[in-house]
Amino acid sequence: MAKVCDITGKRPRVGNNVSHANNKTKRKFYPNLHKKSFYVPEEDAWITLKVSSKALRTINKKGISAVLKEAQQNGNIIIK
Repeated sequence: MAKVCDITGKRPRVGNNVSHANNKTKRKFYPNLHKKSFYVPEEDAWITLKVSSKALRTINKKGISAVLKEAQQNGNIIIK
């Protein structure tokens, strides 16, 4: 299961842990993902998406239909 948001396309970033002695070791910053089910009234169906917290806020603001349409145009999600 890839740690990628279905709506925004956010994925893990690479960075460094920096110690007090300024030693640097590689680490990953993971997106804050949640598995969530949404009801799409146009299709009369429930869909399950892996979304970041930012995507959840966007869905609450714009609505699931508009967000799915934008994600499809950006190529983040494929809807049949």
